[in-house]
Amino acid sequence: MSNIVTRLGKAADFGGGMRASFALAPETVSATSVGKDTGEVRLLDGKAVVSLGAQKKLNAEAIRRAGGALIKWLKKNNVDAAGIELGGLISLGIPPQTAFKALVEGILLGDFVFDEFKSERKAAKTISIDLLVDENQAPAEFERALEIARVTSEAVNLSRAWAHQPPNVINPVTLAEKTQALAAEVGLKCTVLDDRQLDEMGAGAIVAVGKGSNTPSRLIILEHAGTAGGDPVVLVGKALTMDTGGYSIKSTEGIVGMKYDKSGGMTVIATLMAAAKLKLDTPVIGVIAAAENMISGGAYRPDDILKTLSGKTVEIISTDAEGRLVLADALTYSQKAFKPRALVNIATLTGAVVVALGTVRAGLLSNNDELANALFQSGERTFERLWRMPLDEEYFDQIKGDDGDIKNSGGRKAGTVIGGMFLKQFVNDDTAWAHLDVAGMMEAEREMLYSPKGGTGFGVRLFLDYLQSL
Repeated sequence: MSNIVTRLGKAADFGGGMRASFALAPETVSATSVGKDTGEVRLLDGKAVVSLGAQKKLNAEAIRRAGGALIKWLKKNNVDAAGIELGGLISLGIPPQTAFKALVEGILLGDFVFDEFKSERKAAKTISIDLLVDENQAPAEFERALEIARVTSEAVNLSRAWAHQPPNVINPVTLAEKTQALAAEVGLKCTVLDDRQLDEMGAGAIVAVGKGSNTPSRLIILEHAGTAGGDPVVLVGKALTMDTGGYSIKSTEGIVGMKYDKSGGMTVIATLMAAAKLKLDTPVIGVIAAAENMISGGAYRPDDILKTLSGKTVEIISTDAEGRLVLADALTYSQKAFKPRALVNIATLTGAVVVALGTVRAGLLSNNDELANALFQSGERTFERLWRMPLDEEYFDQIKGDDGDIKNSGGRKAGTVIGGMFLKQFVNDDTAWAHLDVAGMMEAEREMLYSPKGGTGFGVRLFLDYLQSL
């Protein structure tokens, strides 16, 4: 929960506290001008002035970063009340409500701190922020944008906080319980299928991945009915609450940080929470495939052949290619239960996508150009950027089964594409489907202006933009 209180007001009515504003960097920076770098804060004539950087690089992301920098500066300087002058910010060529929403997101996202397990936690300081419009602007014009920014930021921060939770706190069972409580709070329908139900229905892949753990697999389904009617958009998230690699065990260094392997699922949960709070018209379903990939006498093994919910069989080449297994059953379930107008899964699926795209863009693979283009554009607007990768049928040769239908790994070549090609085998030809491989985007290695080190909540803003564009 953020301790930042934001409200709209008139610049002329602001009574007290620190005033702040934003300005473009001049060509020549001096000691009495705004700073050169985006997010640089200078105290000029008693006012905190935040640099937006150069005009040629100005966009909503620059404003979002500047907002994150400002809240950090206010907290560092123990400011408990501030009035942010919006007049200059929303007259720079970017649509006013877009600029305003980006600013509020930057402030609320930049405020996030995860210190739940610190023995000496700093008392959270409440900061009151008045968002001040000029006399010729009506605050009511920005009220919906403020609501969307607040709910969106709350959802991103929820995704971050749950991603940070360690595996001795969040496992498939406790995740299901937390999600049920959240659903009751915000008005979502929640159904949880346990390992026995999954086994009885034939979802052998997700059950197998959890066999080595004392906390068996769960499939969590969240439903937002919407008001528009028609078939829903279904979002599917991978939630591996811990991934040791199983018998294809990871290195010691490789296991550390695997609590973030549940991040795709956290994004889906957070998106559904926001959809309910914003009362989105579009019906949205979230399907979260939760499992813990451990090693024991009951764990699945290389050379096992699993029967999936689709009826197709999978030869296990690597027990560390487990994410695609839980998603395979989740994708099949989603199509059987909901007949989606669009089916999108998000997962920290392959290290190969980090090699290919680094930490700048996530991988996008799809069987439908219209859906792929819509997600790509949402990524550009929110700066949660994607890059489309191929799905040529020839890639299937790498995972064509010898004793079963499909292998769950095709070796080192084209690893991200092979992951997507595996998932494609569980998607009906007439279903518009996209796969987001976000392995490079879900954990920040260092603190940034509006994102701390650790969980980023990537995908929440992208999904909400996409859903609101329908």
